[in-house]
Amino acid sequence: MKNEKLQCKQARDILITGFLKKSGFSPRRENHQEAWYLSPLRNETHPSFKVSKPLNRWYDHGLGRGGNVIDLVIEMNNHCTVQQALSILSRDIPSFSFQQQNSFAVLKPNDEIKIEKVLPLKHPELISYLESRKVDPSRAARYARQVYYSLKSSTFFAIGVQNVSGGWELRNPYYKNSSSPKNYSLFSRSKTMLSVTEGMFDFFSLLTLYPGLPLKSDFLILNSLSFVDRIVPTAESYSKTCLYLDNDPSGKKATQKLLEKVKGSVDLSGVYASKKDLNELLVADRRRFRTGLR
Repeated sequence: MKNEKLQCKQARDILITGFLKKSGFSPRRENHQEAWYLSPLRNETHPSFKVSKPLNRWYDHGLGRGGNVIDLVIEMNNHCTVQQALSILSRDIPSFSFQQQNSFAVLKPNDEIKIEKVLPLKHPELISYLESRKVDPSRAARYARQVYYSLKSSTFFAIGVQNVSGGWELRNPYYKNSSSPKNYSLFSRSKTMLSVTEGMFDFFSLLTLYPGLPLKSDFLILNSLSFVDRIVPTAESYSKTCLYLDNDPSGKKATQKLLEKVKGSVDLSGVYASKKDLNELLVADRRRFRTGLR
């Protein structure tokens, strides 16, 4: 049967390089005999995780351990059982890795994201993702974290920004998700100005475009346009509220609502008038923005 768990003998024939590719890990160098990766089992900046192609075996030089693909799945899933590893392989769902997860859009009521671990943001794969979006990782890392979480018996990691209710917004190259409870995020240092963005990458882009802005502004990430009314009391406590919402119908509608309800609010979407949002502007031409907000 299609959903029947793979037997060990069949599972060992699965190419480790293929499994790692589907898990979001690409070799940093390779030839016809071997491939070298940044370890999927720990943080590192120089690749020391080797896969022998003829033998279909892996070895992590930093850990001093290696084995077949089943051993790798067990290591990547907090030392799960062999049967659990076979189940993961049969569903082709890797752990502690990136993957496309279209099923996230149709989560069942009982499906719940559980935060397992929160660390400083430094994993090379996440840093690479930030850099691919032209974001300064050092600035993002001041507000974001490296979050490990479990869902449907598998564990994943992502860039995480915590909201005011304790939930997390989660992003990696293949999906965006959030843990409960859902709410807006606020970074307050008692400034008199508030800068509001729709999502975390708009926020990271703002920090990259205007590195001096944290000296004069607090920051609020909506995380959802449904929270526009909810942030009004917070925004009203500032003498000036700068709005950097998307240049689309929904973003424009939310901006207009805040302009009407929050005294001292200003629409600054004109800065990226030809683009959808701040990150699109940043990716298109970062070089033009090297100074702080005037």
